[in-house]
Amino acid sequence: MPGTNCPIPPGTNYTYHFQVKDQIGSFFYFPSLGMHRAAGGFGGLRINSRLLIPVPFDDPADDYTVLIGDWYTKSHKVLAGILDAGRSIGNPAGVLMNGLSDDPPLFTMEAGKTYRYRICNVGLKLSLNFRIQGHLMKLVEMDGSHTVQNDYESLDVHVGQCLSVLVTANQEPKDYYMVASTRFTKYMRTATGVARYAGSKVPPSPELPAGPVGWAWSFNQWRSFRWNLTASAARPNPQGSYHYGSINITRTIKLASSVGLVNGKRRFGLNGVSHVDSPTPLKLAEYYGISGKVFKYDSIGDEPPASGASITVAPNVLNATYRDYIEIILENPERSIQCYHLDGYSFFAAGMGHGKWTPASRRTYNLLDAVSRHTIQVYPRSWSAIMLTFDNAGMWSLRSELWERHYLGQQLYVSVVSPARSLRDEYNMPDNTLLCGDVVGLPKPPSYV
Repeated sequence: MPGTNCPIPPGTNYTYHFQVKDQIGSFFYFPSLGMHRAAGGFGGLRINSRLLIPVPFDDPADDYTVLIGDWYTKSHKVLAGILDAGRSIGNPAGVLMNGLSDDPPLFTMEAGKTYRYRICNVGLKLSLNFRIQGHLMKLVEMDGSHTVQNDYESLDVHVGQCLSVLVTANQEPKDYYMVASTRFTKYMRTATGVARYAGSKVPPSPELPAGPVGWAWSFNQWRSFRWNLTASAARPNPQGSYHYGSINITRTIKLASSVGLVNGKRRFGLNGVSHVDSPTPLKLAEYYGISGKVFKYDSIGDEPPASGASITVAPNVLNATYRDYIEIILENPERSIQCYHLDGYSFFAAGMGHGKWTPASRRTYNLLDAVSRHTIQVYPRSWSAIMLTFDNAGMWSLRSELWERHYLGQQLYVSVVSPARSLRDEYNMPDNTLLCGDVVGLPKPPSYV
Protein backbone atom coordinates (compact mmCIF):
# COMPACT_ATOMS: atom_id res chain seq x y z
CA MET A 1 0.00 0.00 0.00
CA PRO A 2 1.18 3.62 -0.52
CA GLY A 3 1.54 4.02 3.25
CA THR A 4 4.12 1.27 3.48
CA ASN A 5 5.98 1.07 0.15
CA CYS A 6 7.28 3.45 -2.48
CA PRO A 7 5.63 3.06 -5.88
CA ILE A 8 7.44 0.99 -8.50
CA PRO A 9 8.72 3.47 -11.13
CA PRO A 10 7.34 3.09 -14.67
CA GLY A 11 9.25 0.69 -16.87
CA THR A 12 10.92 -1.12 -13.96
CA ASN A 13 10.35 -4.37 -12.10
CA TYR A 14 10.28 -5.14 -8.39
CA THR A 15 10.08 -8.52 -6.65
CA TYR A 16 8.08 -8.95 -3.47
CA HIS A 17 8.75 -11.81 -1.09
CA PHE A 18 6.19 -12.91 1.45
CA GLN A 19 5.91 -15.81 3.84
CA VAL A 20 2.62 -17.72 3.95
CA LYS A 21 3.28 -18.88 7.49
CA ASP A 22 0.06 -18.33 9.40
CA GLN A 23 -2.61 -18.17 6.72
CA ILE A 24 -4.41 -20.58 4.42
CA GLY A 25 -7.36 -20.06 2.13
CA SER A 26 -8.55 -17.97 -0.80
CA PHE A 27 -7.36 -14.44 -1.57
CA PHE A 28 -6.70 -12.14 -4.51
CA TYR A 29 -4.06 -9.58 -5.43
CA PHE A 30 -4.56 -6.24 -7.20
CA PRO A 31 -2.68 -2.98 -7.95
CA SER A 32 -3.19 -0.65 -4.99
CA LEU A 33 -2.23 2.78 -6.37
CA GLY A 34 -4.73 5.32 -7.67
CA MET A 35 -7.61 3.76 -9.56
CA HIS A 36 -5.41 1.07 -11.14
CA ARG A 37 -7.72 -1.60 -9.78
CA ALA A 38 -10.29 -0.46 -12.35
CA ALA A 39 -7.88 -1.53 -15.11
CA GLY A 40 -7.64 -5.12 -13.89
CA GLY A 41 -4.29 -6.59 -12.95
CA PHE A 42 -5.91 -8.72 -10.25
CA GLY A 43 -5.81 -12.49 -9.83
CA GLY A 44 -6.53 -15.24 -7.35
CA LEU A 45 -4.18 -16.58 -4.67
CA ARG A 46 -4.56 -20.08 -3.24
CA ILE A 47 -2.70 -20.89 -0.03
CA ASN A 48 -3.00 -24.58 0.81
CA SER A 49 -2.59 -26.28 4.16
CA ARG A 50 0.66 -28.12 4.79
CA LEU A 51 0.46 -31.82 4.03
CA LEU A 52 0.62 -32.89 7.68
CA ILE A 53 -2.31 -30.68 8.71
CA PRO A 54 -5.77 -32.21 8.17
CA VAL A 55 -8.33 -30.39 6.04
CA PRO A 56 -11.99 -30.84 7.06
CA PHE A 57 -13.11 -32.16 3.66
CA ASP A 58 -11.86 -34.62 1.07
CA ASP A 59 -9.61 -33.42 -1.73
CA PRO A 60 -11.81 -32.07 -4.55
CA ALA A 61 -11.55 -33.38 -8.09
CA ASP A 62 -10.35 -29.90 -9.11
CA ASP A 63 -9.97 -26.41 -7.71
CA TYR A 64 -11.47 -23.44 -9.58
CA THR A 65 -11.12 -19.69 -8.97
CA VAL A 66 -14.09 -17.45 -9.87
CA LEU A 67 -13.36 -13.71 -9.90
CA ILE A 68 -16.53 -11.62 -10.00
CA GLY A 69 -16.80 -7.85 -9.92
CA ASP A 70 -18.31 -4.72 -11.37
CA TRP A 71 -16.58 -2.77 -14.15
CA TYR A 72 -16.55 0.68 -15.73
CA THR A 73 -16.18 1.56 -19.39
CA LYS A 74 -13.89 4.50 -18.57
CA SER A 75 -10.16 3.99 -18.06
CA HIS A 76 -8.58 4.18 -14.62
CA LYS A 77 -7.02 7.53 -15.56
CA VAL A 78 -10.38 9.02 -16.55
CA LEU A 79 -11.99 7.68 -13.37
CA ALA A 80 -9.20 9.20 -11.25
CA GLY A 81 -9.64 12.52 -13.06
CA ILE A 82 -13.36 12.53 -12.28
CA LEU A 83 -12.66 11.91 -8.59
CA ASP A 84 -9.88 14.51 -8.51
CA ALA A 85 -12.37 17.03 -9.83
CA GLY A 86 -14.61 16.29 -6.85
CA ARG A 87 -17.30 14.34 -8.68
CA SER A 88 -18.59 10.78 -8.30
CA ILE A 89 -17.73 8.08 -10.83
CA GLY A 90 -21.34 6.92 -10.66
CA ASN A 91 -22.61 3.39 -11.14
CA PRO A 92 -20.64 0.62 -12.85
CA ALA A 93 -21.54 -0.35 -16.41
CA GLY A 94 -21.88 -4.04 -15.66
CA VAL A 95 -20.56 -7.16 -13.95
CA LEU A 96 -17.85 -9.56 -15.11
CA MET A 97 -17.00 -13.16 -14.21
CA ASN A 98 -13.35 -14.05 -14.84
CA GLY A 99 -13.42 -11.36 -17.52
CA LEU A 100 -14.72 -13.85 -20.11
CA SER A 101 -17.86 -14.65 -22.07
CA ASP A 102 -19.96 -17.81 -21.75
CA ASP A 103 -18.21 -19.61 -24.64
CA PRO A 104 -16.07 -21.61 -24.15
CA PRO A 105 -17.19 -22.82 -20.70
CA LEU A 106 -15.23 -21.54 -17.74
CA PHE A 107 -15.09 -24.90 -15.97
CA THR A 108 -15.74 -28.58 -16.67
CA MET A 109 -17.04 -31.13 -14.14
CA GLU A 110 -17.35 -34.90 -14.33
CA ALA A 111 -20.61 -36.41 -13.11
CA GLY A 112 -20.49 -37.66 -9.54
CA LYS A 113 -17.35 -35.72 -8.56
CA THR A 114 -17.00 -32.77 -6.15
CA TYR A 115 -15.21 -29.53 -7.00
CA ARG A 116 -13.95 -26.56 -5.02
CA TYR A 117 -14.95 -23.12 -6.25
CA ARG A 118 -13.10 -20.12 -4.76
CA ILE A 119 -15.24 -17.01 -5.33
CA CYS A 120 -13.81 -13.50 -4.82
CA ASN A 121 -15.47 -10.12 -5.37
CA VAL A 122 -12.68 -8.10 -6.99
CA GLY A 123 -14.91 -5.15 -7.95
CA LEU A 124 -14.87 -1.49 -7.01
CA LYS A 125 -18.31 -0.82 -5.56
CA LEU A 126 -21.09 -3.40 -5.64
CA SER A 127 -21.97 -6.40 -3.50
CA LEU A 128 -22.81 -9.42 -5.65
CA ASN A 129 -24.79 -12.61 -5.19
CA PHE A 130 -23.34 -15.83 -6.61
CA ARG A 131 -25.27 -19.00 -7.48
CA ILE A 132 -25.12 -22.02 -9.81
CA GLN A 133 -28.14 -23.33 -11.66
CA GLY A 134 -29.55 -26.44 -10.03
CA HIS A 135 -26.65 -26.96 -7.60
CA LEU A 136 -26.21 -26.44 -3.88
CA MET A 137 -22.97 -24.95 -2.59
CA LYS A 138 -21.38 -26.21 0.63
CA LEU A 139 -19.47 -23.36 2.30
CA VAL A 140 -16.11 -24.59 3.62
CA GLU A 141 -13.81 -21.57 3.85
CA MET A 142 -14.05 -17.80 4.09
CA ASP A 143 -11.20 -15.26 4.03
CA GLY A 144 -8.75 -17.90 5.26
CA SER A 145 -10.90 -19.63 7.91
CA HIS A 146 -12.60 -23.02 7.75
CA THR A 147 -16.31 -22.64 8.37
CA VAL A 148 -19.15 -24.85 9.56
CA GLN A 149 -20.22 -26.62 6.37
CA ASN A 150 -23.73 -25.40 5.63
CA ASP A 151 -25.40 -25.70 2.21
CA TYR A 152 -26.57 -22.59 0.34
CA GLU A 153 -28.49 -21.98 -2.88
CA SER A 154 -26.77 -18.59 -3.25
CA LEU A 155 -24.21 -16.50 -1.38
CA ASP A 156 -23.71 -12.76 -1.01
CA VAL A 157 -20.07 -11.84 -1.65
CA HIS A 158 -19.24 -8.26 -0.70
CA VAL A 159 -16.41 -6.22 -2.21
CA GLY A 160 -13.01 -7.60 -1.22
CA GLN A 161 -14.33 -10.85 0.22
CA CYS A 162 -13.45 -14.41 -0.81
CA LEU A 163 -15.06 -17.71 0.05
CA SER A 164 -14.79 -21.37 -0.94
CA VAL A 165 -17.62 -23.78 -1.66
CA LEU A 166 -17.81 -27.44 -2.61
CA VAL A 167 -20.10 -28.28 -5.52
CA THR A 168 -21.01 -31.86 -6.39
CA ALA A 169 -21.85 -32.65 -10.02
CA ASN A 170 -25.01 -34.60 -9.18
CA GLN A 171 -27.46 -33.22 -11.73
CA GLU A 172 -28.38 -34.10 -15.32
CA PRO A 173 -25.16 -34.01 -17.40
CA LYS A 174 -25.42 -30.77 -19.39
CA ASP A 175 -24.31 -27.12 -19.16
CA TYR A 176 -25.27 -24.90 -16.24
CA TYR A 177 -24.98 -21.17 -15.70
CA MET A 178 -23.02 -19.68 -12.85
CA VAL A 179 -24.63 -16.30 -12.06
CA ALA A 180 -23.31 -13.17 -10.36
CA SER A 181 -25.84 -10.35 -9.95
CA THR A 182 -25.89 -7.02 -8.15
CA ARG A 183 -27.31 -6.57 -4.68
CA PHE A 184 -28.85 -3.54 -2.95
CA THR A 185 -29.20 -1.47 -6.13
CA LYS A 186 -32.18 0.02 -7.93
CA TYR A 187 -30.93 -1.57 -11.15
CA MET A 188 -29.86 -5.13 -11.98
CA ARG A 189 -26.57 -6.09 -13.57
CA THR A 190 -25.75 -9.75 -14.19
CA ALA A 191 -22.79 -11.81 -15.38
CA THR A 192 -22.87 -15.49 -16.29
CA GLY A 193 -20.34 -18.22 -16.92
CA VAL A 194 -20.86 -21.81 -17.95
CA ALA A 195 -19.97 -24.87 -15.91
CA ARG A 196 -20.10 -27.87 -18.25
CA TYR A 197 -20.49 -31.52 -17.45
CA ALA A 198 -17.83 -33.46 -19.38
CA GLY A 199 -19.10 -34.46 -22.81
CA SER A 200 -22.20 -32.26 -22.64
CA LYS A 201 -23.66 -30.81 -25.81
CA VAL A 202 -26.81 -29.52 -24.09
CA PRO A 203 -26.80 -25.73 -23.56
CA PRO A 204 -27.78 -24.25 -20.19
CA SER A 205 -31.36 -23.28 -19.50
CA PRO A 206 -31.95 -19.60 -20.34
CA GLU A 207 -33.97 -19.23 -17.12
CA LEU A 208 -31.46 -17.92 -14.59
CA PRO A 209 -32.10 -18.68 -10.91
CA ALA A 210 -33.48 -15.61 -9.17
CA GLY A 211 -31.32 -13.80 -6.67
CA PRO A 212 -32.39 -12.77 -3.17
CA VAL A 213 -34.02 -9.43 -2.38
CA GLY A 214 -33.50 -7.06 0.54
CA TRP A 215 -31.08 -6.44 3.37
CA ALA A 216 -32.66 -8.78 5.93
CA TRP A 217 -31.89 -11.85 3.80
CA SER A 218 -28.22 -10.89 3.59
CA PHE A 219 -27.96 -10.09 7.29
CA ASN A 220 -29.53 -13.41 8.25
CA GLN A 221 -27.17 -15.25 5.95
CA TRP A 222 -24.22 -13.56 7.65
CA ARG A 223 -25.55 -14.75 11.01
CA SER A 224 -25.51 -18.33 9.70
CA PHE A 225 -21.75 -18.26 9.08
CA ARG A 226 -19.86 -20.03 11.86
CA TRP A 227 -16.20 -20.81 12.56
CA ASN A 228 -15.35 -24.51 12.41
CA LEU A 229 -13.99 -24.93 15.95
CA THR A 230 -12.63 -28.45 15.44
CA ALA A 231 -10.86 -27.89 12.11
CA SER A 232 -7.22 -26.90 11.80
CA ALA A 233 -6.18 -23.98 9.62
CA ALA A 234 -2.53 -23.03 9.07
CA ARG A 235 -1.44 -24.76 12.27
CA PRO A 236 -2.24 -28.24 13.61
CA ASN A 237 -4.15 -26.99 16.66
CA PRO A 238 -7.92 -26.58 16.13
CA GLN A 239 -9.22 -23.10 15.28
CA GLY A 240 -11.44 -23.22 18.37
CA SER A 241 -8.44 -23.50 20.70
CA TYR A 242 -8.26 -19.69 20.51
CA HIS A 243 -10.98 -18.46 22.87
CA TYR A 244 -11.32 -14.90 21.63
CA GLY A 245 -14.54 -14.29 23.57
CA SER A 246 -12.84 -14.68 26.94
CA ILE A 247 -10.14 -12.04 26.36
CA ASN A 248 -10.57 -8.72 28.14
CA ILE A 249 -11.02 -5.77 25.80
CA THR A 250 -8.21 -3.23 26.31
CA ARG A 251 -9.55 -0.48 24.07
CA THR A 252 -12.66 0.31 22.05
CA ILE A 253 -12.35 2.38 18.88
CA LYS A 254 -15.52 3.56 17.20
CA LEU A 255 -15.09 4.63 13.57
CA ALA A 256 -17.87 6.40 11.69
CA SER A 257 -17.77 7.23 8.00
CA SER A 258 -18.60 10.68 6.73
CA VAL A 259 -18.85 12.49 3.42
CA GLY A 260 -18.58 16.20 2.69
CA LEU A 261 -16.96 18.94 0.66
CA VAL A 262 -13.43 20.21 1.25
CA ASN A 263 -12.53 23.24 -0.85
CA GLY A 264 -15.58 22.51 -2.97
CA LYS A 265 -14.55 18.92 -3.71
CA ARG A 266 -16.05 15.69 -2.43
CA ARG A 267 -14.14 13.78 0.27
CA PHE A 268 -14.84 10.77 2.46
CA GLY A 269 -13.48 10.36 5.95
CA LEU A 270 -13.31 8.33 9.14
CA ASN A 271 -14.02 10.20 12.38
CA GLY A 272 -13.72 13.51 10.58
CA VAL A 273 -10.33 12.93 8.88
CA SER A 274 -9.97 12.18 5.17
CA HIS A 275 -6.70 10.36 4.57
CA VAL A 276 -4.22 11.60 1.99
CA ASP A 277 -1.04 9.73 1.05
CA SER A 278 2.23 11.51 1.72
CA PRO A 279 5.25 11.50 -0.65
CA THR A 280 7.10 9.53 2.03
CA PRO A 281 5.39 6.23 2.92
CA LEU A 282 4.31 6.27 6.56
CA LYS A 283 6.11 3.05 7.46
CA LEU A 284 9.40 4.29 6.01
CA ALA A 285 9.07 7.57 7.89
CA GLU A 286 8.48 5.65 11.13
CA TYR A 287 11.31 3.19 10.46
CA TYR A 288 13.78 5.99 9.74
CA GLY A 289 12.70 7.99 12.79
CA ILE A 290 11.25 10.99 10.94
CA SER A 291 7.54 10.35 11.49
CA GLY A 292 7.07 13.80 13.03
CA LYS A 293 8.11 15.36 9.74
CA VAL A 294 5.59 13.35 7.71
CA PHE A 295 2.49 12.75 9.84
CA LYS A 296 0.92 13.06 13.29
CA TYR A 297 -0.27 10.10 15.29
CA ASP A 298 -3.86 9.94 16.53
CA SER A 299 -5.30 12.81 14.53
CA ILE A 300 -8.67 11.20 15.27
CA GLY A 301 -10.09 10.12 18.60
CA ASP A 302 -11.58 6.80 19.63
CA GLU A 303 -15.06 8.33 19.31
CA PRO A 304 -16.52 9.99 16.19
CA PRO A 305 -16.97 13.77 16.29
CA ALA A 306 -20.40 15.32 16.52
CA SER A 307 -22.61 14.87 13.48
CA GLY A 308 -22.01 17.56 10.86
CA ALA A 309 -18.40 18.25 11.88
CA SER A 310 -16.12 19.43 9.10
CA ILE A 311 -13.68 17.06 7.39
CA THR A 312 -9.90 17.54 7.69
CA VAL A 313 -7.58 16.22 4.96
CA ALA A 314 -4.38 14.73 6.39
CA PRO A 315 -2.54 11.43 6.78
CA ASN A 316 -4.69 9.41 9.20
CA VAL A 317 -2.61 7.23 11.52
CA LEU A 318 -3.86 5.50 14.67
CA ASN A 319 -1.37 4.36 17.29
CA ALA A 320 -2.12 0.90 18.72
CA THR A 321 -0.22 -0.64 21.63
CA TYR A 322 1.53 -3.86 20.72
CA ARG A 323 -0.46 -6.94 21.76
CA ASP A 324 -3.50 -4.99 22.98
CA TYR A 325 -6.86 -6.69 22.40
CA ILE A 326 -8.96 -4.04 20.69
CA GLU A 327 -12.62 -3.80 19.75
CA ILE A 328 -13.36 -1.72 16.64
CA ILE A 329 -16.88 -0.55 15.90
CA LEU A 330 -17.52 0.39 12.27
CA GLU A 331 -20.57 2.65 12.01
CA ASN A 332 -22.33 3.38 8.73
CA PRO A 333 -24.76 6.31 9.03
CA GLU A 334 -25.38 6.35 5.28
CA ARG A 335 -28.01 4.69 3.06
CA SER A 336 -25.65 2.42 1.10
CA ILE A 337 -23.65 -0.62 2.17
CA GLN A 338 -19.99 -0.26 3.06
CA CYS A 339 -17.14 -2.76 3.30
CA TYR A 340 -13.84 -2.58 5.19
CA HIS A 341 -10.58 -4.51 4.98
CA LEU A 342 -7.71 -4.65 7.49
CA ASP A 343 -4.23 -5.58 6.27
CA GLY A 344 -1.90 -7.71 8.34
CA TYR A 345 -4.55 -9.36 10.48
CA SER A 346 -7.61 -11.52 10.67
CA PHE A 347 -10.30 -10.29 13.05
CA PHE A 348 -13.38 -11.79 14.63
CA ALA A 349 -16.57 -10.32 13.16
CA ALA A 350 -18.39 -10.61 16.49
CA GLY A 351 -21.52 -8.57 15.92
CA MET A 352 -23.76 -6.53 13.64
CA GLY A 353 -26.85 -4.47 14.25
CA HIS A 354 -29.10 -1.70 13.00
CA GLY A 355 -28.81 1.89 14.24
CA LYS A 356 -26.00 3.14 16.47
CA TRP A 357 -23.79 0.91 18.56
CA THR A 358 -23.93 1.19 22.36
CA PRO A 359 -22.14 -0.82 25.05
CA ALA A 360 -25.37 -2.79 25.46
CA SER A 361 -24.88 -4.04 21.89
CA ARG A 362 -22.19 -6.39 23.21
CA ARG A 363 -24.96 -8.60 24.55
CA THR A 364 -25.68 -9.59 20.94
CA TYR A 365 -22.08 -10.57 20.12
CA ASN A 366 -21.11 -14.08 19.07
CA LEU A 367 -18.24 -14.78 21.47
CA LEU A 368 -17.88 -18.46 20.60
CA ASP A 369 -17.62 -19.16 16.86
CA ALA A 370 -17.60 -15.93 14.84
CA VAL A 371 -15.58 -16.42 11.66
CA SER A 372 -12.05 -15.05 11.71
CA ARG A 373 -11.64 -12.99 8.53
CA HIS A 374 -10.10 -9.81 7.10
CA THR A 375 -13.00 -8.05 5.30
CA ILE A 376 -16.43 -7.19 6.70
CA GLN A 377 -19.53 -5.44 5.38
CA VAL A 378 -21.49 -2.75 7.24
CA TYR A 379 -25.14 -2.52 6.24
CA PRO A 380 -26.84 0.88 5.76
CA ARG A 381 -27.46 2.83 8.97
CA SER A 382 -25.95 -0.04 10.89
CA TRP A 383 -22.77 -1.10 12.68
CA SER A 384 -20.36 -4.02 12.64
CA ALA A 385 -18.05 -4.95 15.52
CA ILE A 386 -14.68 -6.64 15.06
CA MET A 387 -12.20 -7.81 17.70
CA LEU A 388 -8.51 -8.67 17.43
CA THR A 389 -5.13 -8.69 19.14
CA PHE A 390 -2.68 -6.27 17.53
CA ASP A 391 0.30 -8.63 17.76
CA ASN A 392 1.74 -8.08 14.27
CA ALA A 393 4.17 -5.17 14.27
CA GLY A 394 3.95 -2.86 11.27
CA MET A 395 1.93 -0.10 9.62
CA TRP A 396 -1.40 -1.59 8.51
CA SER A 397 -4.08 -0.27 6.18
CA LEU A 398 -7.69 -0.19 7.42
CA ARG A 399 -9.67 0.94 4.41
CA SER A 400 -12.94 1.06 2.60
CA GLU A 401 -13.01 -1.60 -0.11
CA LEU A 402 -15.33 0.63 -2.14
CA TRP A 403 -12.57 2.17 -4.20
CA GLU A 404 -14.14 5.57 -4.84
CA ARG A 405 -14.38 6.04 -1.07
CA HIS A 406 -10.88 4.68 -0.55
CA TYR A 407 -9.42 6.99 -3.21
CA LEU A 408 -11.12 10.01 -1.62
CA GLY A 409 -9.90 9.36 1.89
CA GLN A 410 -12.03 6.74 3.69
CA GLN A 411 -9.06 4.88 5.10
CA LEU A 412 -6.46 5.05 7.83
CA TYR A 413 -3.32 3.27 8.97
CA VAL A 414 -2.74 1.53 12.28
CA SER A 415 0.80 1.80 13.62
CA VAL A 416 1.83 -1.18 15.76
CA VAL A 417 5.37 -0.86 17.16
CA SER A 418 7.09 -3.48 19.30
CA PRO A 419 9.06 -1.66 22.02
CA ALA A 420 11.64 -4.47 22.03
CA ARG A 421 12.92 -3.71 18.50
CA SER A 422 13.41 -7.45 18.22
CA LEU A 423 13.62 -9.75 15.22
CA ARG A 424 11.15 -11.91 17.15
CA ASP A 425 8.48 -9.27 16.45
CA GLU A 426 9.48 -7.67 13.14
CA TYR A 427 12.05 -8.26 10.42
CA ASN A 428 14.54 -5.64 9.32
CA MET A 429 13.70 -3.65 6.23
CA PRO A 430 14.79 -5.67 3.15
CA ASP A 431 17.95 -4.49 1.42
CA ASN A 432 16.12 -4.03 -1.88
CA THR A 433 13.42 -1.77 -0.45
CA LEU A 434 12.61 1.17 -2.72
CA LEU A 435 13.26 4.56 -1.12
CA CYS A 436 11.46 7.81 -1.89
CA GLY A 437 10.48 11.10 -0.32
CA ASP A 438 12.28 12.34 2.78
CA VAL A 439 14.12 9.08 3.54
CA VAL A 440 16.26 9.23 0.39
CA GLY A 441 19.89 9.69 1.43
CA LEU A 442 19.31 9.05 5.12
CA PRO A 443 21.57 6.54 6.90
CA LYS A 444 19.95 3.14 7.37
CA PRO A 445 18.59 2.64 10.92
CA PRO A 446 20.32 0.10 13.18
CA SER A 447 19.16 -3.48 12.72
CA TYR A 448 16.72 -5.18 15.04
CA VAL A 449 18.31 -7.81 17.30
